[in-house]
Amino acid sequence: MTGLATRTAAILRELERQGSRKTRDELLTRYGITAPKAFGVSVGAIKAMGKQIGTDHDLALSLWATGWYEARLLTAFVDDPAKVTAAQMDRWAREFDNWGVCDTLCFSLFDRTPHAWKKVEQWVKKDAEFVKRAGFALLACLALHDKATGDAAFLKGLKLIAAGASDDRNFVKKGVSWAFRLIGRRNQVLNEAAVLLAQTLAESTEPAARWNGRQALRELTSPLVRRQLAAKKANSPRPKAGGRK
Repeated sequence: MTGLATRTAAILRELERQGSRKTRDELLTRYGITAPKAFGVSVGAIKAMGKQIGTDHDLALSLWATGWYEARLLTAFVDDPAKVTAAQMDRWAREFDNWGVCDTLCFSLFDRTPHAWKKVEQWVKKDAEFVKRAGFALLACLALHDKATGDAAFLKGLKLIAAGASDDRNFVKKGVSWAFRLIGRRNQVLNEAAVLLAQTLAESTEPAARWNGRQALRELTSPLVRRQLAAKKANSPRPKAGGRK
């Protein structure tokens, strides 16, 4: 057995040791996650294990190949975003079979790769439920984490949301809603654009689009979000005065 295989086997043994039937059973009954190969380890314990292991791209690839639910979650905290390839992202996305792995990978790994925006545009147009979910989940994570990208990319994201809002499959619909609401909470400009789209969708004859519009409208026009956006605007750096002295 190679060194990598030995390390992978040792991690699987540790995951098995930390697993419990109660946590494993709750994946489906409490969280709606279908994972035939699961030990029943909490996400908190998996994050702690990832911190202890550190960054290791080859190990992440090996853990993913095992097919175990917790091992695949662990890759999000072990893989190196700079070494993740576009082909790897596509391959893993095609193997997503539950929202837990999909969202964890998008939230803690994929949105930090240089391929993230390109994958959003590609995945939201796919037919496979969890690949399409990943596209919108990744857009949501970028809205939350990407502080450098300007409004234009997120306005384009709203167009992708408009195109995908009528998909009534549960995991896609909720992915659309997640991205929609986070873009609208990013700043005042994006909030106004998102509210306009939400008003249109709320009147749609398509049930999923109507649900997405109403969900977004309720949150993005709430007093809480209004206060948060006003605080962001007040705390944002003011442009330096220009012109001649």
